Amino acid sequence: MTESRHVEMFTDGACSGNPGPGGWGAIMRWKGHEKELSGGEHKTTNNRMELTAVIRGLAALSRRCKVELYTDSQYVQKGVHEYLAGWKAKGWPERIKNQDLWKELDTLLQKHDVRLHWVRGHDGHPENERADALARAAVPKLR
Repeated sequence: MTESRHVEMFTDGACSGNPGPGGWGAIMRWKGHEKELSGGEHKTTNNRMELTAVIRGLAALSRRCKVELYTDSQYVQKGVHEYLAGWKAKGWPERIKNQDLWKELDTLLQKHDVRLHWVRGHDGHPENERADALARAAVPKLR
């Protein structure tokens, strides 16, 4: 039997205007190793960037992992814990904002054993501050 990989993941999204240019950041930690991921979009929303950070972090995992996921997004936290099961049971009603991302996240959540933790943003949590810095740095500049 192979040993399960235990990963810590810290994610954040940022947007300059809402909608506007936005960025996302993720920090992944496994057995003393760290990897940082980030990216951005020219026209997006803060909530889309929060979801994208989680999605890109989980998608970067090459095999099933136990993931301790930390986010400052109540949108992501409540969506996963309170709404996702109901949306699926109702056949994904069209009124759901960011449905494309929620479906992608749902698929990834089934591939991993994820425990989601909410942390207060901009409250001195070192990894959350780093994920925020990655997200802000990835916001495309207006041209």
